Amino acid sequence: MVMTPFTSSPVIPTLDNWHGAAQVHPYFVCDVFTSQPLEGNQLGVFVDGRPFTTEQMQSLAREMNFAESVFLLPPREGGDVRIRIFSPQSELPFAGHPVLGTAFVVSTALGAEQVALETGAGLVPVQLELSQGRPVFGRMQQPIRDCEPFARERELLDALGVPGSGLPVELYRSGAPHVFVALESEDAVAALQPDLAALAALDIAANCFAGSGLSWKTRMFYPARGIPEDPATGSAAGPLALHLARHGWIAFGQEIEIRQGAELGRPSVLYAVATGSRDRVETVEVGGVAAIVAEGVFRIAQS
Repeated sequence: MVMTPFTSSPVIPTLDNWHGAAQVHPYFVCDVFTSQPLEGNQLGVFVDGRPFTTEQMQSLAREMNFAESVFLLPPREGGDVRIRIFSPQSELPFAGHPVLGTAFVVSTALGAEQVALETGAGLVPVQLELSQGRPVFGRMQQPIRDCEPFARERELLDALGVPGSGLPVELYRSGAPHVFVALESEDAVAALQPDLAALAALDIAANCFAGSGLSWKTRMFYPARGIPEDPATGSAAGPLALHLARHGWIAFGQEIEIRQGAELGRPSVLYAVATGSRDRVETVEVGGVAAIVAEGVFRIAQS
């Protein structure tokens, strides 16, 4: 079979001056926690958030309709940039895949092996591995938070449609209020069909996981914030490693591989490790790969 050679002639003529006199605002799209384009978790990164009000940022995040979108601002506390993170419905102080994806964008711009992002939860350093001057892997430190028993456990289990959890059902506040439920098998995780309305009423991010050793499968549902299901949840990966270590299912210092997103057609891989001990947690780190897959501009006309 003879393949038709690709030509650069456009399908339609180039659109010149389509934005008129309105300002245009550049952004990038990243796929995070994957090495394959068009997989992982999507992220919008607006490289200059200064022209926008909070209300406009929220409207743009809703327009992008990714799990999160990020707006870059000048630093205030010694970081490389300050970031604001928005889901389609609300602003978040911290979220994992926005931090990692943004770090890849900033590292690409600066050629830096380490970047520090100022978030609503504090300064987050991200260490990057570079190849030919471009980041190929990133590892971020996450804020360490205490856990607490989740008081509405029975309601959560009913909303998930599962009889119980193999570990205590506990809540970790890591950007979002993540609650963890251990299921008996990866097949049980894959088969979940939760009652999203009931989950939304609980106003938590419900994480269901199963696995063994250093290999785990997870799904995360957060309909209260406009995320019926997330393809990859960096802010939950660190607490999951900590949860497993605290309860003796892995050792502190062991890095786990977390697989997520297959049910959404966006498979993702995250790495997480908690160091220290049950009585004194020292660090929680999450790593993965991200890639810039698109760029564009928004036309925002002044009313």
